[in-house]
Amino acid sequence: MIQFNLNHKDPHSKARAGTLITDHGIIETPIFMPVGTLGTVKGVHQKELNDQVRAQIILANTYHLFLRPDMDIMSKAGGIHKFINWDKPLLTDSGGYQIFSLSARRKITNEGVTFFSHIDGSKQFFTPESVVDIQRIIGSDIMMALDECTPYPCTRQYAVKSLKITKNWLERGIIQMEQTKPLYQHSQIFVPIAQGSLFEDLRQESILFNNQYQSPIYAIGGLSVGEPEEDLYKYVDICTNFMLPGSGRYLMGVGSPKNILECIALGIDFFDCVLPTRNGRHGIIYTSQGIINIRNKKWKDDFSPLDEELGLVTSQVHSKAYLRHLFMSGEMLGSQLASLQNLTFYLWLVNSAREEILKNNFTIWKDEILSKITRRL
Repeated sequence: MIQFNLNHKDPHSKARAGTLITDHGIIETPIFMPVGTLGTVKGVHQKELNDQVRAQIILANTYHLFLRPDMDIMSKAGGIHKFINWDKPLLTDSGGYQIFSLSARRKITNEGVTFFSHIDGSKQFFTPESVVDIQRIIGSDIMMALDECTPYPCTRQYAVKSLKITKNWLERGIIQMEQTKPLYQHSQIFVPIAQGSLFEDLRQESILFNNQYQSPIYAIGGLSVGEPEEDLYKYVDICTNFMLPGSGRYLMGVGSPKNILECIALGIDFFDCVLPTRNGRHGIIYTSQGIINIRNKKWKDDFSPLDEELGLVTSQVHSKAYLRHLFMSGEMLGSQLASLQNLTFYLWLVNSAREEILKNNFTIWKDEILSKITRRL
């Protein structure tokens, strides 16, 4: 059985510290989940994720794993934990966002969504029921409901129609969840996703609808899709006002270090984003002292360690000059070291936030740390 426990609430904000208990381990929140879309966090080995980044949970994607390697291989492997050799918790997104990104190559109806594979162009059809079945075969601890992620900007008419579909899909997914069982002797949960674009009443309607269905976690989708930052915070605040206080809250696809800390203050517990690894591959590095563009000439003869504060060995023994050399030479080790640093930074940040929440010092700490880590060095 998977259970979320709320351990402490910050007296000066909506920030919370909690724990999610799963059969694959305990997750302490707030937490950042590295994105391993295809069963791999790009450029980072599972042993590094475990021993150095100290990731407590990672994320994979139903859409991508369904297409490749496919569910026959996944079933023969005994599920994703065995397939990728990961013995900690794992979450799978339903593929709704990926289908959203295929806007020119998909058709959404109340029955489901028709789309064409980005790999070979083959025609595929997802229903709320089939997405549950696929995630049963994958064997993720946390399964996400199929939803439609509305674009930004979005008309009210479209948002109303889209929310109706998402609600219908949730009901059907829950029925399928109740009629099926886990395949690999560990518990799985099914997480509803709130939609409603940038319409307050639709967001409230979606969340109150989702609250009818018991889940240790509820998610907020359809944000961080191009809207202004102030709207992100506004609608996260609105959403958490109506979400059940004793359950975990997952903000999907967010975000920058600043986004994460501001949204922790607004009551969010779980985050995921490709930003740390994507930016790492392009030489943008997050450190405890600020943000570095390692390709800049100023680092050419800087032989100081990349970051001494986080406890990451590779960032303590390798200099900024060496890392710049790797990037300028096109060596893949550069991207690997940068990704490792960025993920370690993100986990350090949320772990530090948790410590400060427990000490009732989160708000003061947040303002101080943001002025430091958002500096361009």
